Amino acid sequence: MLSDQRRRTAWKWTKHLPSMITAVVGRLYEEWSPKQISGFIAPLAGVGVSHQWIYYLIWDDKAQGGDLWQHLRQPKRRSKHRTQAKSSGLGKIPNRIGIEHRLAEVENRRFIGHWEGDTVLQGHKHSGLVTLVERRSEYLLAARLPRGSAELMKAAMIRLLKPRRGAGQTITLDNGSEFAVHEAVSKAVTAATYFCDPYCSGQRRTNENTNGLIRQYFPNGTYFRQVTMASCARWSAN
Repeated sequence: MLSDQRRRTAWKWTKHLPSMITAVVGRLYEEWSPKQISGFIAPLAGVGVSHQWIYYLIWDDKAQGGDLWQHLRQPKRRSKHRTQAKSSGLGKIPNRIGIEHRLAEVENRRFIGHWEGDTVLQGHKHSGLVTLVERRSEYLLAARLPRGSAELMKAAMIRLLKPRRGAGQTITLDNGSEFAVHEAVSKAVTAATYFCDPYCSGQRRTNENTNGLIRQYFPNGTYFRQVTMASCARWSAN
């Protein structure tokens, strides 16, 4: 009967709960996203765990003084803060064009030339990487940033994309202030720039997942100023 099946599932889930929590916490400290962890845990434990449950675990840990929330790539706000979060940061980016104005054909990934971009930073505005991933091919471009300033970001993006001038049609970016000079990038590489909704990293899913993999090469605390450009080129080509 269905009720018996539910009881068996509940028993199995409870049995594996301590080991699941240990696995979830370990991956969070490695900078995995809750969605990545959710997909990773199920085959190991034989039972599913949703990314929403992982967020509940994180916020419960925070309420008890824990630091798991600090390892979220983009800290997820509780629903009562959602409206406030939606409007944050938008004024820092001049002439920002939202993703809702991007051509619908970009979403289906039929054509090459549509990029997603973000950063992997050591800390707030510290050294790190700029990463650009082509949506259809998942081809990765990356460059080191001595610090997360808008001017350095502009120079790095132009250096990566200008050799491919004409091959790029759109670039969809995060809302960080380091992308404030996006118009100069757009003009230099002849590609339109768009911005995701705040705290909606899933709108850059390809780039977000790639950055999660990069964090496995360069875990939290990596001093990126000591990472050579040659090593960036080597692992981005793999």
